[in-house]
Amino acid sequence: MFKFSRPMMTLGALLAVGLGGMTSARAEQVGAVDTAFQLIGPDHKIVVDAHDDPKVSGVTCYVSHAKTGGIKGALGLAEDKSEASIACRQVGPIRISQPLPQQEEVFSERTSLIFKRLRVVRIVDKARNTLVYLTYSDKLIDGSPQNSVTAVAVDRATLIPQR
Repeated sequence: MFKFSRPMMTLGALLAVGLGGMTSARAEQVGAVDTAFQLIGPDHKIVVDAHDDPKVSGVTCYVSHAKTGGIKGALGLAEDKSEASIACRQVGPIRISQPLPQQEEVFSERTSLIFKRLRVVRIVDKARNTLVYLTYSDKLIDGSPQNSVTAVAVDRATLIPQR
């Protein structure tokens, strides 16, 4: 009978948790530019994705972030850089289908095989009737303080329902 050592079991558990959470955000890639040529595999790029806020129709967030190319990038083993930028805009009439919490993660996308994610958080600024969106990267052990923020003002006639 084959026995697994404790380090192997721990690594297996980490892989199972990491792979289980590898669903990417509902995003539509709207463009990409190459930043560095790679002889083997895809080039390094900056990618721009569009994310529609699932609870606020009429708001789309555009997030630009680095995508590592080369062999590791092609195999999904590369760790993308932590830098990202965000711009959220009103793209139609704003409708909020349900009360929003004060702060909530809206999108999340993996940027490494297991431990690193790019996140977008929506924060309600009730005093200004505004939705603030923050993007940052975190890592299981040590996240990055690099971030980007944008805001979408909601017409005063449409109050933001909160829970």
